Amino acid sequence: MTVDITSRGGARVAQLSGEVDLERSPAVRRALLDALGAKAPLVVDLSGVSYIDSSGIASLVEAYQTARKQGTAFVLCAVSPAALRVMQLARLDKVFDIRATLDDALAAV
Repeated sequence: MTVDITSRGGARVAQLSGEVDLERSPAVRRALLDALGAKAPLVVDLSGVSYIDSSGIASLVEAYQTARKQGTAFVLCAVSPAALRVMQLARLDKVFDIRATLDDALAAV
C-alpha cells in the first residue's frame, strides 16, 4: 500500500494504491489527516485500491469528518470497483462526494 500526497491546482491530492486493511489503515489515516492540516481541499484518488476493509473505510470517514469540521472540501475520485462495493454496502456512496475522474474532482473543489 502506498499513499502519495501532491498539490495540484490549490488542492491536495492523495493517491492511494494497494490494499487498505487493518495493518495499513493507520498510515492512510495519518497521511490524510496530515494533508488536511494544510486546510486546502483534499481529493482522494482510489483508482489504485485493490482492497479496502472497514478500518480503511473508517480512515476515510474520519478524514471526511475532519474536513467538514474545518470547512474544507473532501472529494473521492476514480473509486476502484472493489472500494466502491464496500462503500455501497455501507451506504457511504451517498455520504461521500464521489467523482469519476481526478479532473472532475479538482473541478468540484
